[in-house]
Amino acid sequence: MTKIRLNRAIVVTLIFLLIQTSVLPWLVPSAWSGRLLLHLPFVMTVFVALLGGRHRAFLFGLGFGLLEDMLFYGHMIGAYAFGMALIGYLIGLAFERKLSTLAFVLLLTGMGSGLLDMLVYFVYKLFSLTHLSASFVFFWQVLPTLLLHMLVALALYLPSRRFLVRQVVSQTEAAEGN
Repeated sequence: MTKIRLNRAIVVTLIFLLIQTSVLPWLVPSAWSGRLLLHLPFVMTVFVALLGGRHRAFLFGLGFGLLEDMLFYGHMIGAYAFGMALIGYLIGLAFERKLSTLAFVLLLTGMGSGLLDMLVYFVYKLFSLTHLSASFVFFWQVLPTLLLHMLVALALYLPSRRFLVRQVVSQTEAAEGN
């Protein structure tokens, strides 16, 4: 049986948020800065959904989504919080079906990333904060971000699994071992 170390996940995500705000703007070319929106806390929300369940992923996504809303998107608080919480819950629900292969993790990360960006776009469209078409936003912003999130999830899958999971021996397993 495994159990997630949620304190470690929170600290790692805060470090990733610092890297996202301080280092990544220097690495992304200026022509792509409006196109690539890397959300490292979202990728960690997917890993929390994988390792910790849907309820923890919901609260984790809600907290870090609200933090991202306050730090970056002050004109509307709550869009990323709602999106990350909802998608963390849905991905956690999908992972309860016990098909957690690397390909499935990457598939759900990509689908969740696309859904998050389109959800935020439709919330902004609802409140008339953007006048761009959905097809333009999908091909210009959502698709490159989706691919980047899948690459980041691929790179962080094994290290996060080793760092965030601890093995718990249940009493029945301990009794069988003696």
